[in-house]
Amino acid sequence: MGLLVGVCSWNAQANDEQLQCSRHASYSIYLSGIHTGEMTRTEQWQGNTGVINATSQASILGIGTEYQQRSQLVWSDATNEWLTQSFHQQVSGFRSRDLQVTFSPDGRQSEVNLDGKVSTYASEQIPLRDVDTLTVQLRESLLKGRKQFALIRQASDAIEPYQYYVQEVQTRTIAPWGELQLIPIEQTGAEKMTYYFAPSLDYQLVQARYHGILLQGLIELDSYSSTCHPAPY
Repeated sequence: MGLLVGVCSWNAQANDEQLQCSRHASYSIYLSGIHTGEMTRTEQWQGNTGVINATSQASILGIGTEYQQRSQLVWSDATNEWLTQSFHQQVSGFRSRDLQVTFSPDGRQSEVNLDGKVSTYASEQIPLRDVDTLTVQLRESLLKGRKQFALIRQASDAIEPYQYYVQEVQTRTIAPWGELQLIPIEQTGAEKMTYYFAPSLDYQLVQARYHGILLQGLIELDSYSSTCHPAPY
C-alpha cells in the first residue's frame, strides 16, 4: 500500500562535499483520522547512488502489520533520472509477502520474485521503479519545474502507471514545524495519492494522503535529521 511508504530524497547534482551523507525521518501513520502506527526511513548516499531502508508498524483493518523495505537506486547520466536497481520488501500481517525485485540497467525490465514465484515485466518507454525511487524521482521532477508527468511503479504482481499534477502552493500549520508552505502533487491511477513537499525543509516530503475506497490514510513527518547539504534551488 502506497500509504505505508514515503521518502526524503536526495538532489541529483552531487558535488565533492556531498559524496557521502545520510538522512533520517520519522512519520506518524493515520487511518480515517486515527493514529495507527509509525514509519521510519534511513537513507545512505554515496555520490549518485543510494540505499533507502524503510520500516513501519501499523494496524490496518484491525490487523497488526510490519513492513520492511531496502531499495537501491542510481542516478542515470544518460537519461537524467533516478532508476531502481533492486529492492527487497517483507510484509507481515495485512497483505503479507516476501518480494524481491531486480531491474535492467535502463529500468524498463524487471524480474519479480513474489514468495518464490518468479514473473517478468516490461515497459516500452518509462522506467519501472519501486515506490521509494518513484518518490525520489517525483521530487526531482518538482525541482526541475515540471507541472505534469508520468511514472510507473513496480507492484508485487503488476505494473501501475500514474499521472502526476503539481498544484498551487498551500500554507498549513503542522506540528512540530509550525506554518509551512507546501507544494502538493496529485497522483492518479491505480492508487490516488497527494504528496506535499516543503521547500523550507529542502523539499522533503511532509505529508502524503492516500485516497482509498475503504481506507483514507495519511502519513505526517514528526522528525527529520540530515548530514546532507540542502539542494541548491
